[in-house]
Amino acid sequence: MEVLLLAYFLKKTMRGDRLYLSIYESFYSPDTKNTKHKSFRKIGFVDALVKSGISDPVATFQKEVDELNQKRKMEKQKTASKQISDLSPSRYLGYVPLAKVMNNLDVEDFFGILSGSRSFQFDVYALFCALVYARTIAPYSKWKTYNDIFPRMFPHYDFSYDQILEGLEFMGSEYEKIVEILTTATQDNYGIDPSCCYFDCTNFYFEIDKESELQKKGPSKENRRDPIVGMGLLLDSGMIPIGMKIYPGNESEKPVLRQTIKNLKRRNNITGRTIQIADKGLNCAANIIEAVNQGDGYLFSKSVKQLPAKEKDWVLLDNDYETIRDEKGNSLYKIKSCVDSFTYEYKDEHGNKFVKTVSEKRIATYSFKLANKKNHEIDRMVIKARGLRASQAKKDEYGECSRYVRFVDDEGQKAKAVINEEAIAKDRMVAGYNMLVTSEVHMSSNEIYHAYHQLWAIEESFRIMKSELDARPVYVQKENSIKGHFLICYAAVLLTRILQYRILKNRYGAERIFQFMRDFTVTKVNERRYINQLTSSDLVNDLATTLNYPLTNFYLTEAQIKMMHTR
Repeated sequence: MEVLLLAYFLKKTMRGDRLYLSIYESFYSPDTKNTKHKSFRKIGFVDALVKSGISDPVATFQKEVDELNQKRKMEKQKTASKQISDLSPSRYLGYVPLAKVMNNLDVEDFFGILSGSRSFQFDVYALFCALVYARTIAPYSKWKTYNDIFPRMFPHYDFSYDQILEGLEFMGSEYEKIVEILTTATQDNYGIDPSCCYFDCTNFYFEIDKESELQKKGPSKENRRDPIVGMGLLLDSGMIPIGMKIYPGNESEKPVLRQTIKNLKRRNNITGRTIQIADKGLNCAANIIEAVNQGDGYLFSKSVKQLPAKEKDWVLLDNDYETIRDEKGNSLYKIKSCVDSFTYEYKDEHGNKFVKTVSEKRIATYSFKLANKKNHEIDRMVIKARGLRASQAKKDEYGECSRYVRFVDDEGQKAKAVINEEAIAKDRMVAGYNMLVTSEVHMSSNEIYHAYHQLWAIEESFRIMKSELDARPVYVQKENSIKGHFLICYAAVLLTRILQYRILKNRYGAERIFQFMRDFTVTKVNERRYINQLTSSDLVNDLATTLNYPLTNFYLTEAQIKMMHTR
């Protein structure tokens, strides 16, 4: 039976000589036929709140309680007057394919063991699943998830807001162990192939200006000045996520690759050789030497613009390039390669020097499509720079187009700018060119080219997190809560990728799968039946057949819905 919320109240508890505040829910339980209370949100000690800038904490949070009760009263009135538009009878069900995957992973017992040392008054595993499912169907804030999404999920998840925050903090504190649990379960139930590992990093920004140990201002992928948190993501050769690392936003991405690969192998007992594939941002001597010393291979890109003169001349020299065409004869790209010995060296943080000479294959490529794109970007930035110069803009207003401007006078409020024709010419000269370096000297050039260009899958995984799952901006502030937030996003991507690649055999793109999950709702018409709001499609039919779910039925019974959720 569903509990009946009566009211919120501000609870004041003396702990020693200090006053502690928290908000509690008072509700009527039909099972016990009594009024009960449970924690809604922990606030803190009054003296600490005063020090933080809240002059009268009791009055401040009593006002919040009053507002919560007023909102509850208004919702009760709407319900009583049966304002259908305000009280939707529909329920979200789009996550049931992910629930199928989660049930197959069979990790509930491990969550119980992991949380056993904490006296939680709720089921941590159930909360984890609920947050992951809610993220896929409606990626909102934790407050909106609690208030608007959980009540409309089937089954109804009865967690307090305080329990959500408490659970999120715990998940974040143990996120590396939970990732390990999920990776091992994926390996056992769906299989993973770490012979090639794709790795990349990104960062996520916060809508605050305050830094912390984790939230640091650093080089943002989106050129923002807000504090950021970095994330490294590892995929296997089948594009399934198998590792994730959260790190402070001001730290270099390069060591994250070594740490993540090493931890993955150790935690999952992976002893075979892996090929580490990443873009130029992770190409450094330390990563190459570490990979070779560990018996692994590597495939990195290098910026042609930053190559030594001799290597750059070889790339730009038109000799020996082979033009690759599509089935219609259209030119796609040009490619050439060479094999030679190259020496890498670096010093660690203790000043120890490491030197390694490796046999390496280098592949130069020229993409006609990329060249057009780069030249278009150059044109756009030059036009913008000329416009800013004409308007006598300040130096800090030029942004990314400042690369094509020389500032010859920094005196006063206005910077005297000159268009840097030399820089423009240099960028146009290398537009469309790229270099790949790899330990895999026996792979063909085209095999290496196609292996590297599978990085789009990891870029898509980040795009899914940032757009489909709305992982940014981040509003939670505590370090472990932030890690918990990203763990939820990671798990949502993992389950979706397993569904996409293992169950549906990559017959549908991620966007269509997410659209299905957001479209699949049911509306209760009586105590026995729900109306299925799905529109028929090849994806719906495929899922119905593959999962043996009644997704094409117009009417669904409660028993059928429960079966889809639990089987």
